[in-house]
Amino acid sequence: MTVIVRDLRPDVRADAEGFSATRRLALPYMLSTPESVLHDLTHAPPGAHFGQLIAEEDGEVVGTAQISVAHDSPEPGQGSANIYVRPGREGRGAGSLLLRTAEERLVALGVRRLFTWVLDEPGNRAFAERRGFSASRSACFLRLDLAGGTLPPRQDPPPGVELRTAADFAGDPRPLFELDAAASSDEPSDIDVEFTDYEAWVEANWKHPLLDLELTTVALVDGRPAAFTVAYTDGDRRYGTAMTGTAREFRGRGLAKLVKNDSLHRARAAGCTEAFTGNDTGNEPMIAINKWFGYEICAKEVRHVRELG
Repeated sequence: MTVIVRDLRPDVRADAEGFSATRRLALPYMLSTPESVLHDLTHAPPGAHFGQLIAEEDGEVVGTAQISVAHDSPEPGQGSANIYVRPGREGRGAGSLLLRTAEERLVALGVRRLFTWVLDEPGNRAFAERRGFSASRSACFLRLDLAGGTLPPRQDPPPGVELRTAADFAGDPRPLFELDAAASSDEPSDIDVEFTDYEAWVEANWKHPLLDLELTTVALVDGRPAAFTVAYTDGDRRYGTAMTGTAREFRGRGLAKLVKNDSLHRARAAGCTEAFTGNDTGNEPMIAINKWFGYEICAKEVRHVRELG
């Protein structure tokens, strides 16, 4: 059996379906649909040179890779390649071929430092280390049983605070863009980014097919958006938190917990049965909040880096 690597074809539905199915098997705690796969490919900023690669074995998708250049970083020459192989199909060369193809393309685009997320399992870490990657920070995936678990009681907002949904900003989402930019500015990351392009944010984030405007909760303080939690749903009763953040001047008031609790209660009422989220291991405030909700760690990843060329 021969493994080949090629680009995902956006006009072939089977490619997006195979890509999404493989990602969901390899990362069951991350939401993915064929529509979200195609959206990520067709709405990425041109400077990112975003690509999706497929590894096929006898016509079946057995591995995927997402590659990009950190175009919005003030430091040039950085990029990423995240590779996942379908469980049970490891050890047949798909991962190696995906990585080699990704590296060749990124080097041609001027990337000299390559980042990748690696599942924190012996085989995956050994794969990265054999290829010259060094481990750095880590993150964890968390799961909450919405159907059978118990959520904390809903809380009334304190005086001056109002809870709204993202759907209330459908006519003008710019205030949420500004809040997202402010809250994301000090998120843990290996690559510094400059978050300034509103139109690109609308296309890539606001119009994302997984984004659930009705379940995304926003806290307003004296009428100003101050905290939010971004909800993704996949149509299969699965809910994911894409981002929870608070503008710096409003931190320490419990607003992140307030918006997330509201969103989770409404997600359960809407029929969602599982909730997923992720945390960098150093993000202690959000880890504590998620434990309060009852989330349990279901997997870990470790960020790895390699100098190219």
